[in-house]
Amino acid sequence: MANLSQLKFAMATSIFFSVFIFGFFMFVIVHILDLDVLMGLFIAFGGSALFILLQFAIGPAIVSMTTKLKYVKPGESPWLEETVKELATKSGLPMPKLAIVPNNTPNAFTFGRTARSATLAVHEGLLRQLNQSEIRGVIAHELGHIKHKDYVIMTILSALPLIAYMIAQSALYASIFSSRGRGRNKNDNSGIILIAIGVGAFLVYIITFLIVMRLSRLREHFADAFAAYVTNSPHDLESALAKITYGLSISPKPAEGARAFYIGDPATAKQEIKRVMENKNKYDLDKDGVLDERELQLAMEKEAHDTWTQLNGMFATHPPTFKRILLLKEIEKEMDTGKYANDKMYNHV
Repeated sequence: MANLSQLKFAMATSIFFSVFIFGFFMFVIVHILDLDVLMGLFIAFGGSALFILLQFAIGPAIVSMTTKLKYVKPGESPWLEETVKELATKSGLPMPKLAIVPNNTPNAFTFGRTARSATLAVHEGLLRQLNQSEIRGVIAHELGHIKHKDYVIMTILSALPLIAYMIAQSALYASIFSSRGRGRNKNDNSGIILIAIGVGAFLVYIITFLIVMRLSRLREHFADAFAAYVTNSPHDLESALAKITYGLSISPKPAEGARAFYIGDPATAKQEIKRVMENKNKYDLDKDGVLDERELQLAMEKEAHDTWTQLNGMFATHPPTFKRILLLKEIEKEMDTGKYANDKMYNHV
């Protein structure tokens, strides 16, 4: 049984371990380069803090520009506006800014700095391919992210792996030029030092990336549970997730950059459906050449337990679709009994 405090604890520990690992690495660099400890750490952490603040400050503007979203003007999309307003009020949230992305894939995401300045964006493909009940489930899911404030933590936390990756690239490139110019001075070991820093930075990148991805997957389960109780209809989100996964899997477009912020990750969806279709004959129980909803769910369940899939899942931004649907089905069974309470909405996570 889980509760919201566990998500908050996960966010706090993710920040702590990421900062600790990154800080320890920076301390080692200062020691290797024989710099003044205080000055070196001040420069390292000061520069990192400025980078994080910059990402936090200009991140929303970058998302707006890269996705080419258009903010919805009052009265422009009555049903969508009314639905978001209704669910936001029910969730105890201020009405977020509403935007539509001119993209044919079925997806949605939330971004911003605070709950009052948050933007809820939906793709045109989502509005076309899902029915209104399913769209309500998706909207409630995105409002769950605003309620939990996890999108803010993700924005801040995702900067650390990026910084480590940039350090790794810079150090390894610099080591190449250093080795070329070392010819006359055989005692110059700067190239080896730079390689060591580059390899260390890459390891820090991998570790902090895994920490961020683990939090990303966990927050999706909490947002799914939130949506199930706010709409009182887990089945709508179940159906929406199935359609979103399939829709993203057949999209010819490459995966978007900020994949962790979407309700569905295009890369994960393509991988999930690809493995299912490779074993289609095994899962086509009635041998009619088509995987119906039951057969598809059984296939996704078996693939989710595959060892290779589980290892790959460590690097995924989202949990396997089957696991998300399984959580919603457990909530649905509970609701069918009539014995459930909104204050225990996260018990199944």
